[in-house]
Parts: sequence; C-alpha cells; structure tokens
Amino acid sequence: MSEYRIQGNTGEWEVVIGLEVHAQITSESKLFSGSSTGFGAEPNSHVSLVDAAMPGMLPVPNRECLRQAVRTGMAINAQINRWSRFDRKNYFYADLPQGYQISQLYHPIVGEGEIEVTLNEKDPDSPTKKIGIERIHVEQDAGKLMHDQHPTMSFVDLNRSGVALMEIVSRPDISSPQEAGAYLKKLRSILRYVGSCDGNMEQGSMRADVNVSVRKPGGELGTRTETKNVNSIRFMMQAIEYEAQRQVDLIESGGAVVQETRLFDPNKQETRSMRSKEDAHDYRYFPDPDLLPVELDDAFLEECRASLPELPDAKRARYEAMGLTAYNAAVLTAEAETAFWFEDLLAEGVDAKQGSNWLMSELFGALNKMGKTLDESPINPKQAAELLGLVADGTISGSIAKQVFEIMLETAAQGNMMAASAIVEEKGLKQTNDTGAIEAEIAKIMAANEDKVAEYRSGKDKLFGFFVGQTMKAMQGKANPQIINDLLKKALG
Repeated sequence: MSEYRIQGNTGEWEVVIGLEVHAQITSESKLFSGSSTGFGAEPNSHVSLVDAAMPGMLPVPNRECLRQAVRTGMAINAQINRWSRFDRKNYFYADLPQGYQISQLYHPIVGEGEIEVTLNEKDPDSPTKKIGIERIHVEQDAGKLMHDQHPTMSFVDLNRSGVALMEIVSRPDISSPQEAGAYLKKLRSILRYVGSCDGNMEQGSMRADVNVSVRKPGGELGTRTETKNVNSIRFMMQAIEYEAQRQVDLIESGGAVVQETRLFDPNKQETRSMRSKEDAHDYRYFPDPDLLPVELDDAFLEECRASLPELPDAKRARYEAMGLTAYNAAVLTAEAETAFWFEDLLAEGVDAKQGSNWLMSELFGALNKMGKTLDESPINPKQAAELLGLVADGTISGSIAKQVFEIMLETAAQGNMMAASAIVEEKGLKQTNDTGAIEAEIAKIMAANEDKVAEYRSGKDKLFGFFVGQTMKAMQGKANPQIINDLLKKALG
C-alpha cells in the first residue's frame, strides 16, 4: 500500500509496526466495581473499596463492559469467543493497589478480525490495505502517579484504578507511519460509531503502545521496542519515524537494538528508554481465582449484533449510491459526529446532494472561522433544513441563503437565533418570480450596454454571465436565477 523505506548507509530498510490500542470502554461504572468513570473529578473521589484493593473485597464483572467489547469485535468482523477467562498479571507499582492487574492473556473475549484502511480517505482511487487484528481483551486500568504536587513526594490518584479498557492488538501488518495513522483514525472512527469508546486521546481514554522494529526488505524480523501511551495520532507517527531511524542508525553503527519499553517526548520529538521489556513469564500469569470464566449465550450475542449501527464503510457506500461524490461521502463518514449530523439533516427531508454541499462548504467554513466543532454548532439540523428548504422551493436564491445564514449565526451569537423563514420575512428577501419586473430591468441593462449586446450576438458567449450579474444586481439578488437565464436568452437572441 505504501512503499516506506529508510535510507541507511548500508542501503534501504523497512519498518514493521504493530499497535496495541488501549480504549476506555464507555460505561458509567468500572470493570469490577460500581465507582464512577467520570473524567476530571477530584483525585481519589471515584474509588471504591474494590478499586483500593481492601482486604476481603471481591470483583464483580460489569456486564455492560463485556457487551461493549463484544460489539466492538463484531464491528471489525472478529471472532467472538463464547468462553473467555480473566487472568492475574502480577507486577508491583505504586499506582496498582492489588499488586496485580486483572486482564485476559490466554483466553480473550474477542479473537481475530481486521480493519480495511486507505492512506487517503478522501481520494476514491487511494489503495486500500487490510490490517489484521490479533485480539481484543478486556482489562482494568491502573491508577495515576502525580509527580508535580510536592517537592519530594509523588501522590497517587486512584480514580482510574479499575476503569475498563479494551486492549486492541494489531498484527505487525503496518509498514509506515502513514499506514499507522490511517489505521488509528479508522479504528477510532469505528469505536465512536459503535459507542464503545469516545476516542478522546487528549483525555487519555484512547492511547497507543507502538511496537517498532526494522529489517532489510523481506529479511528476518528485527528486535522490537515498545513506545508506551502515545496519546495523539500525530505523536504516534512522529514516534515511529524517530524510533525507526534510531534503530537503523544503531544497527549500522555496530550496536544492537534492545527489547525495551520507551516513552515519546513530544517536545523533543524523540523516544527515550524507560525500562527493559518484560516477557510474559515475568508477570507470572495465572487464572484469577475470584472470577468465573465468562460464558456468552446466543441471546446475548444476538442482542449485541442487533444493537450495532450502520458502520462507516457501509454508510459511505450508501451515500455514494445516493449520488454523493466519493470525496463528499468520505468526509461525511470519517467522523461519527459528522455522519450523525448529516443523517439528522436527511431525516428532515433535505436532498442529499444539497445537504452535503451546504454542510461541507457553508457550515464547516463558518465553524472553522469560529473555532468550533460540529458538536458546538449554534445551528442544528432542523434549523439548517428550514434554510435549505427555502432554497429548494424557490423562496430564496442560493446567494440570498448565504446572507440569511450569516444573520442566523449573528443572532445565535447574541443568544436568540432567528429562524430562516423569519429573517426572510423581516428583511423582505423573498425571491421574485415577477417576469415583468425582470424583463424591464433586462431591457434597461441592454439599452445601457449596446456594445456588449452586439459583442454577445457576434459570438462572445462568455458575456452572458455579465448580463446575469447585472440583472441580479438590479433585482438586489432577489430574482429567480432560472427565470433570469431564460428571459436573457430570449432577449439577447
């Protein structure tokens, strides 16, 4: 799909990439307790006795967390394992009260699947590639150490302790930073459509561990490093570029890549060593004795499947079948919030082509100027549909619609947005279909521009636009453009 090569002193190298994405499961409570998962609360205010690992506390699995993991697996056409099991992953760290993490190493709830990506979603001719998913397992998150609250001590916040995560592990099928970026964007889009994770990387509810190794083209796999907890797509791509180049330089200078865990410094745009990488046996995994295996029945699986929405690829194909360009369909389906907004617009009876063009040019343009997202739009689909309906039924022209839209935004900013129809009525902006008035203006314009009339009649067809513009100006933009065109053609001969 993308021929990404690193030029070294000894020739070309290729990079092999695998991603382990930690996605916080959308649920009001944690994986094994009823504590809240709300973001931004006071430290240690969302901590139950289970989360704090008090003696005698027993975990109880949260059904909704398991349901969301299964729905995610179904969305990527993955194998759903009817029987899965929780294991204890033993390690000792200040933010892990139990001294172990409850995870799923040997028997994950979701098995193999795949995601199809394109390097450029907006280019219909961009090649596609299928990235394999090895597994999705459910596990609990650790707490958070805070090193900047005291000059000599570190504080521990356990609000995240026990929050449910899906770890989505890709196969090492990714071979460039661009492919990694396309994969993570597509995965985040699917999670948002499904509603199993909000995909908010800034708040830490989705983050990636990036496994990188280099090799001569087609050669044996090299030793990989893992760069932990990268929290943006841009940073992930930068981390891959830096780490791959670092490994090539190291090997070519006679050194050897060490299997280790690294961190990415976005300010310096470089990775640095954090600790040596443990193998599975170092964690002394064993089945959690406090938890029974998870067994899924037919009714549960059917309910999960029935609850899935239309996913991005299917929605994109449907939009193209409705007559939208491949570019428009790709833009409208890339983010779940855009697709849902457009669906609401269609539900109000707006024509698909008219609605997509207006959304992508007028509304996106206005929101960009205001520095707002679509979720923050002062105009909702119902209000937009009213405006577009006035254009569709000939009440106002497209150019007048732009003026009405501006007034809608201005009044919204003042706290009391006027409806499109009210603005048209108050400002007297209705489009006129009065052929007599239009013919009178055309006659005046032709009389004042006899030289241009003669030029047009001698073959200068491009002057037709001049006459359209002059007539529209004379009618203060309120004349029906189609009637102007028809009457001008008749008058100019």
